[in-house]
Amino acid sequence: MRGRLTVLSGPSGVGKGSVIAAVRARHPDVWVSVSVTTRPPRPGEKAGVHYYFVDEGEFARMAAAGELLEWASYAGFRYGTPRGPVEERLAGGRQALLEIELEGARQVRAALPSAYLVFLAPPSWPELKRRLAGRNTEDGEAVSRRLAQAQLELDAADEFDEVIVNDEIEKAADRLVALLHDAVA
Repeated sequence: MRGRLTVLSGPSGVGKGSVIAAVRARHPDVWVSVSVTTRPPRPGEKAGVHYYFVDEGEFARMAAAGELLEWASYAGFRYGTPRGPVEERLAGGRQALLEIELEGARQVRAALPSAYLVFLAPPSWPELKRRLAGRNTEDGEAVSRRLAQAQLELDAADEFDEVIVNDEIEKAADRLVALLHDAVA
């Protein structure tokens, strides 16, 4: 029996990373794919744990060689999911969880129609703006670009199989894990 791929997506600043961290801390049995990115590490991020950090040339090589299940450009950087580890998990009958952006989720849906897509939504637009500005990792122009993209992503929530509102990180993480466990039931 093949495992099920679950995709978590949502706008920048909605708390995808925080929800994934809560899932990992509270449910270490859940396997989360590590994405590759051309973006430089943020403070506290570790290579191979949060992302695989590569330059543009290596990313282009991986994409051209078919080594990425999906990839997308977002806020001036490229992100992608290494194909091998995900396919290995699924072939072994285990669950796999991806944290990716909207464009990547659409690519996964096209490539693997059986994938279960989960949209993480903010409790409100003002809260999303507060979270993005509160990161203090980007200038005002970058935050504005992320907010414009966030609106497009929020408009696409109906393309997903499930919507989880991230008003409490632990509650959102538990709901996500329940969906993963439902896949094996």
